[in-house]
Amino acid sequence: MTRTILAATAALALFGSGQAAAFQTPADPAPAAKPAKDGTTPGERANTARLNAEQAARAKADNTTYAQEVSAAQQQVAHDQQVFTEETAVYEAEKARVAAMSAEERMKWEADVAACKAGDKTRCAPPAATPPR
Repeated sequence: MTRTILAATAALALFGSGQAAAFQTPADPAPAAKPAKDGTTPGERANTARLNAEQAARAKADNTTYAQEVSAAQQQVAHDQQVFTEETAVYEAEKARVAAMSAEERMKWEADVAACKAGDKTRCAPPAATPPR
């Protein structure tokens, strides 16, 4: 029973101290400081200035990072465009080479057909092989 009374007394003491602490106001860091017309103290204005300077420094760093990212993206686009232009030129050159080769082979074939029809049997295509039965 004594133990219960002591525990209850301790709990009430803790609860009471918590209630008392809740009614206490924090000490003003500069109680002698006279508030400005807007109601702020010099300490508050200094803290605001410090926070504003920190935010400005972060914004400047963010802007620098963003500018670097934009520059890198522009360089990547320019590089990609250059690679595309080079690859397109290679493709177009290969396409022209194949077209010229194809045209040359077609002209040779047409000349062979015309010569065969004119009687030059050496320029005729070999007869198709007959499939075995």
